[in-house]
Amino acid sequence: MSKPKNIVTEYRNYYLPVDFPLLLLTGDHWKISDIPSSRLHFHNCLEIGICHSWKGAMKFYSNPLRFQAGDVTCVPRNIPHTTWSDKGNESLWSYLYIDPQIMFRGMRPPSDGEPDLSLSSCRNLRHILPKEEFPHIFSLVTTIIDELNMARSNYRLCVKGLLLALCVELYRIQEAENASSSQYSPNQFSVPENALVISPALNYIEDNYASQFPMEKLAEACHLSPTHFRRVFHSIMNMSPLNYLNSTRIMKACNLLRGTEESILTISELVGFASVSSFNRHFQDVIHLTPREYRLQSPDSSGGFVTEPRKTIVEFSGWMEPEKNPN
Repeated sequence: MSKPKNIVTEYRNYYLPVDFPLLLLTGDHWKISDIPSSRLHFHNCLEIGICHSWKGAMKFYSNPLRFQAGDVTCVPRNIPHTTWSDKGNESLWSYLYIDPQIMFRGMRPPSDGEPDLSLSSCRNLRHILPKEEFPHIFSLVTTIIDELNMARSNYRLCVKGLLLALCVELYRIQEAENASSSQYSPNQFSVPENALVISPALNYIEDNYASQFPMEKLAEACHLSPTHFRRVFHSIMNMSPLNYLNSTRIMKACNLLRGTEESILTISELVGFASVSSFNRHFQDVIHLTPREYRLQSPDSSGGFVTEPRKTIVEFSGWMEPEKNPN
């Protein structure tokens, strides 16, 4: 019996500004092809999408889920997925990418019980929210997009409030799904090992990259032995867990270098490096520039690096344009 073919999964990193960690991708060019992608992808932040036209399908695990115009989609970080339109059509979309933990820092009183507004800890997720069933979600998303497009006075303050309301409502919906298990049971899915098994480790790194911790902690989060975890992680990410952790730290540092005036020493400490010399060495290995050189340069038009980085996870920066159709 032949060995099952591995599913290729891409990590897409979106660089969100430190002072306003939100990215809007919208416009007439944001159309989704009718040709299913050969690979799933996942990203480092919460994705909220809204379909403006036509129909299609989203694949998360093994069973495609149908969408249509007016539907809002909810994809937490580190959830592998892909989207395609029905044959002969190209559905039009807008996307919001947000880091709720940073966006809402200081906005929520402790008495709220600290709900996970990133939704990364939720199970039995309701990924597709039809307009007819959830009109308030559709209204909030469209209003946020309108506010961002118009950019009137104090629009950021307005958007923050709307985003907080949206994320709270999404959290309530997901909590209701968990309580009723009305959408599906995880046992309905044949979950591919290389799509989901390391998600707890990726979440742990995203939440704790600034701290010092042993790699065994990541294996423990995934309920795997350290040896098996390292093998599976490398087969998916094409790098070791330690190299991925350091790449994550470097990506966070890039954001701070461009978005703040903190010193390079302070930034190296904020992202978890034990010394500035170690930070400088890893930064040059990944970016091929010193931190100071990177800070003085400008990003290219696609939101990526000016110089070509080494072949690491950094190469998969978030899409700034719709994915091109294969020939």
